[in-house]
Amino acid sequence: MSSRATKKHPGRILFVGSGPGDPALLTVRAREVLGRARLAFTDPDVDKGVLALIGVAVEENEDGTRPVDVRPALGEPAEVAKTLIAEARAGHDVVRVVAGDPLTTDAVINEVNTVTRSHMVFEVLPGLPGGSAVPSYAGIALGGGHTEADVRGEVDWAALAAAPGPLVLHATSGHLAETASALVEHGMAPQTPVAVTVRGTTRQQRTIEATLATLNSAASELVGPLVVTIGKVVAARSKMSWWESRALYGWTVLVPRTKDQAAEMSERLVTHGAIPMEVPTIAVEPPRSPAQMERAVKGLVDGRYQWVVFTSTNAVRAVWEKFAEFGLDARAFSGVKIACVGEATADKVRSFGINPELVPSGEQSSEGLLADFPPYDDVFDPVNRVLLPRADIATETLAEGLRDRGWEIDDVTAYRTVRASPPPAETREMIKTGGFDAVLFTSSSTVRNLVGIAGKPHARTIVACIGPKTAETAIEFGLRVDVQPEVAQVGPLVEALAEHAARLRAEGLLPPPRKKSRRSR
Repeated sequence: MSSRATKKHPGRILFVGSGPGDPALLTVRAREVLGRARLAFTDPDVDKGVLALIGVAVEENEDGTRPVDVRPALGEPAEVAKTLIAEARAGHDVVRVVAGDPLTTDAVINEVNTVTRSHMVFEVLPGLPGGSAVPSYAGIALGGGHTEADVRGEVDWAALAAAPGPLVLHATSGHLAETASALVEHGMAPQTPVAVTVRGTTRQQRTIEATLATLNSAASELVGPLVVTIGKVVAARSKMSWWESRALYGWTVLVPRTKDQAAEMSERLVTHGAIPMEVPTIAVEPPRSPAQMERAVKGLVDGRYQWVVFTSTNAVRAVWEKFAEFGLDARAFSGVKIACVGEATADKVRSFGINPELVPSGEQSSEGLLADFPPYDDVFDPVNRVLLPRADIATETLAEGLRDRGWEIDDVTAYRTVRASPPPAETREMIKTGGFDAVLFTSSSTVRNLVGIAGKPHARTIVACIGPKTAETAIEFGLRVDVQPEVAQVGPLVEALAEHAARLRAEGLLPPPRKKSRRSR
């Protein structure tokens, strides 16, 4: 075979702007490129939330790992560029991830210029500049024009002080004293309002207001890159602050759910500014013997049941997985009525193209379902049997209630819930010492298992329970239940927690801010 036939086609070099921090600010194209990246070189100031997106769309190996290589971009711009070029010539597509917007940073511009001289194919994906995004997240309206400068290098202080409109400066705490004194020396009033923002656009964002006269003393303890906004526009920040004023802003919230169930709750918490930490307390496993479920599925096909009652999304998933084993689909439910204990379970059923006939009109619980469930009628009901696929540790309330209404019950173990492994020692310490601002319990088993694997949450931690049974279990374990929604669903549970936090803040009852552990950040 000739060398021409074996020569590798060179890859591309993609400079991806990650924006100022919040992964939600990535462009659609940037998110797509990061998700498919197999080789990436990143700067140290790229947010961890952005780094977590690298390679998520890459197909996993058989052992569950992803063939993704993420490395720090080390050295001077010319050295970094040479590394990118070498990898691209070896046939790899190379993603270069930078904070902010690539072509507004001198070092990255130098890298791009070096790549252009190599005649390699490259792309530049712009990112949202921190100079405009961070003040917006701090509630500062810059208006039609502002002057932006990096005071970590050489600065023309006279020109900066004379510039019209607000100033947006990139700095660290070590530059604040010189910045303030130089601007005052060149004519700016010592009482000029200043806002200093650290970790801008993330849920750890913190903004301190000061004046040029008090700037150094007010913000000298802030660590990391800072965005300093100077001008009268800062005075209106309290009216327009939308990011840091959300109900759960900066709260670290414990989400003790199975990993596949935690996503919805975490997403809702994030919209209120919280920092969710998912700690699985339950692992879902198949039943020890498949015989019961196999007979139940055969009974469905043979018309043995008038109703199927689903008490959880896990039960829906277990039945559907058993359908897949037998090559069945939604048509197996033909002629069978479906009842669901709550809207979350009903939504899972609907995701398979089926509309349940019965969802509780009141309380989303077994009692709520029983209140609406029709009694058996030997004239109008051709079959008197109900299939109840559920967890191995489920209570008898629902089965007994259905029997009282004249139905025969096939109570089938569809899945087992087992206690998950204990979380890391640091997480257990946070639970016991009050490192979490709140914990959300969605079932009695999450209460029991969390206490079993990690200990009881500290008294200062706000406890929110999805429904009365869960709250009852929490109280049995000596917990104070602070929040319970009117409707037993994830959405209302998170909303109820946010409303509770807002009331506490309005009444001045929130505890003073405390340092978060490194893990919670």
